[in-house]
Amino acid sequence: MTENSLGKNDSLDTAIKAAQSGGEILRRYFENGVTIRNKADGGGKSYDLVSDADLESEKAVADTIRDAFPDHELLGEEDLQNGDPNAKHLWVIDPLDGTNNFAHHLPHFAVSVAYYESGVPIAGAVYNPIREDWFTAVRGEGAFHNGTRVKVSEAATLNQSMIGCGFYYDRGKMMRATLAAVAECFENDIHGIRRFGTASLDLCQVGNGSFDAFFEYKLSPWDFAAGVLFIQEAGGRVTTATGEDLPLQSTTILASNGKIHDAMLDITSRHALNQ
Repeated sequence: MTENSLGKNDSLDTAIKAAQSGGEILRRYFENGVTIRNKADGGGKSYDLVSDADLESEKAVADTIRDAFPDHELLGEEDLQNGDPNAKHLWVIDPLDGTNNFAHHLPHFAVSVAYYESGVPIAGAVYNPIREDWFTAVRGEGAFHNGTRVKVSEAATLNQSMIGCGFYYDRGKMMRATLAAVAECFENDIHGIRRFGTASLDLCQVGNGSFDAFFEYKLSPWDFAAGVLFIQEAGGRVTTATGEDLPLQSTTILASNGKIHDAMLDITSRHALNQ
């Protein structure tokens, strides 16, 4: 990764080191193969997947953070779901965001690591180990893609916009709500819809100026913890899909360049389910 002034920040340094340690494991499994299982035995859907790569990556990320900050709390997708989201010092970890992409050998997935202090995002790193793609941010210091500072797009209306979206595992009412919102976006003459299946990277595309907005009707905190800070530091706006402040828990989400946020809210709030 290219050096920049943000690398001097202790929390960012640790986030980068942790993400890299997890990413090395994901790259090895991606190249050599791994057995994919589903979480159905635990009450999940048959297409809600997990592998040894997820679990080993989370352990590597957690060990790196604990070496640096042994007294800090950890919250993560696999074995760390009991972490306290209200802790003063909290690390939020997704060891493999985009497991379905990973399982189908699509090189679009990431490790996401964020540090929160009393509920406020301070530093974050999102890393695609196959593309060697880094998205980093520190509160008050800007957002960087591979060491180059980035900002959100200038699109001012929906008919100038490219929109990203995500689908939760629900394939009933929530899926239909998402499709209805997508249809209304098209009715507003957007340039297009993209669904890449890795929310952490999708959020970074908003901060990077590639997407003008992104929405999803259910995301877990480890999916968005680092991406939210990246967007904010790039000059964008993030709320729930109905316009409230984003909680550090499973929630709806709408992220944008800020300029089209209200127009997108008009759509996403109309189709949002009662969560």
